[in-house]
Amino acid sequence: MILCAALAVGACKGGAGHATEHDAGLLRTDQDRTLYALGMLTGQRLSAYNLTPAEIVIVQQGMLGHLRGAPKLSDLREWGPRVGELARARVESRMEEQKARGRDFATHAAAETGARRLPSGAVYRELQAGTGASPLPIDTVRVNYRARLLSGMLFDTTYSAADAGVPVEFAFQGMIPCWSEGIALMKVGGRSRLVCPSDTAYGDRGQSGIPPGATVTYEIELVGIANLNDAAVEARDQ
Repeated sequence: MILCAALAVGACKGGAGHATEHDAGLLRTDQDRTLYALGMLTGQRLSAYNLTPAEIVIVQQGMLGHLRGAPKLSDLREWGPRVGELARARVESRMEEQKARGRDFATHAAAETGARRLPSGAVYRELQAGTGASPLPIDTVRVNYRARLLSGMLFDTTYSAADAGVPVEFAFQGMIPCWSEGIALMKVGGRSRLVCPSDTAYGDRGQSGIPPGATVTYEIELVGIANLNDAAVEARDQ
C-alpha cells in the first residue's frame, strides 16, 4: 500500500495516484516524512516503467524479499541486465503512444474554424488579431504564454495567479521550431494558440515535466519586439 502511494508519480493506475487521509496519517514525525520522500524518489525512478497494478505487486515482492533476506526467485546476474532493456522498451512504447495521441489531437485542432496547419506540422490559430508589427527572424520578442500538456496540465506560464502577465524575452534563434514558425505570423498585441507536435517542440527526449514524444500547446500573447524602440516598430509597420 505504501509502495503504491510512492509510485503515484506515474506507475500506479486505476485511481491509485491520489494521496488519501490514511496516507497522510502515516506521517507523524520528520523521519516518517523522510521515509515517504524515499518512496517518492523510488516512484520517480520507476515511473519510466509505466507499471500496471499487477506488475507493482511483483516489484513489491522483489523489494520485500530482498529486505527480509528471503530466497531469491530471480538471479540478478541473469535478470538484472534485462531491467535496463525493459525500461527502454517501456519508454519507447510510451513515447509512441504520446505521438499517436498528439497526431490525433493536432488533426482535430487543425479542423477548428480559423486554424491552419503549418509546414512543420504545427497547428496555428489566431485568437486575437494584433495591430502592431510582425517580428522577423532577427528579432527578440517579448511574450506572455501558457503551456500545457494534452491532459490540460499547465507546466509553464508567465501569468500569475491573478492572471497578470510578466512578459519574458526570447530570441528567434533560441526558439523551438513551433514557436519561431507561429510567432512569425503574429502582430504585436495579438494572441494565438499553437499545437506543437513533438518533432516541432521537445522531441523524443522530452524535458523536465514533458514526456518524450509529447505534443504540447501554447497560448501566446505577443507583447512587443524587444530589440526595437517604438519609432522603429512604427516604421517597420508602415
